[in-house]
Amino acid sequence: MLILKIRELVNSKLFGQAILGLILVAAVIVGLETYPEVMARYGDLIHTIDWVIITLFALEAILKMAQHGRHWYRYFYDPWNVFDFSIVVVCLLPVGGHAAAITRLVRVLRALRLISTLPKLQLLVEALLRSVPSMVYVGVLLVILFYIYAVMGVFAFRENDPVHFGNLQLALLSLFRIVTLEDWTDIMYIQMYGSDVFAIDNPAAQPEQPSAQPMLAVVYFVSFVLFGTMIMLNLFIGVIITSMEEAQAEAEARKEHPTVDDEFVELARDVDNIKLRLQAIRRHVSEKQP
Repeated sequence: MLILKIRELVNSKLFGQAILGLILVAAVIVGLETYPEVMARYGDLIHTIDWVIITLFALEAILKMAQHGRHWYRYFYDPWNVFDFSIVVVCLLPVGGHAAAITRLVRVLRALRLISTLPKLQLLVEALLRSVPSMVYVGVLLVILFYIYAVMGVFAFRENDPVHFGNLQLALLSLFRIVTLEDWTDIMYIQMYGSDVFAIDNPAAQPEQPSAQPMLAVVYFVSFVLFGTMIMLNLFIGVIITSMEEAQAEAEARKEHPTVDDEFVELARDVDNIKLRLQAIRRHVSEKQP
């Protein structure tokens, strides 16, 4: 059966390796296009290679559709196939002007096709997507924590440090800097020793009568780092790890229990083998007959 042969080709290891190499070449080609001197010298060759790559990607999509026979639309059941097909369609659109710049940006996304060809990367992305609902609740809790500490920071440190705690939005931005541990001790020292002793980022914004609050500053910043960084951000990591374990378990379950489509492939292969054996037997019998 032609469909069976196409399916064996598409699912073969060599075909997957060829597509993987093609994706890597496409990523390199897009990177070379960022160098004007390279494009000035080899622009025609690069564009030719790029069109060959797009054509091969289109051929890959056609073969993956053809493996399903009359049910070619099953190709779009896989979200990764939809993603690959969308990139190919956008790259083949005959556009120019500002739209051409958009197509160049879309071509960069071809590097993301590595995810669809490497099962381990698919597992990671699936785990991230699976963890989004849980991360929303952790994010809401983090927003509440930010808001409470921002309001407290404005009331406590606005007079001493208007640059970082002059209003609510500045306080939120400063807390984001603190939660990433980016020189957060500098902001704490300003509140501990006063902006006149430990100069703030903008000397022109220093208050006339800075007021240092050593004890309050230590409690405020150390507690926020503990809650915001050590606990909240680790909750995000925990959610992702849990989702990854669930995705791994489902992937192993799919291997142990093949889909109906996979069982059909095995059955079709057995039927073909039986047909070949029957034909061989008939030829042998016809040769024996006088």
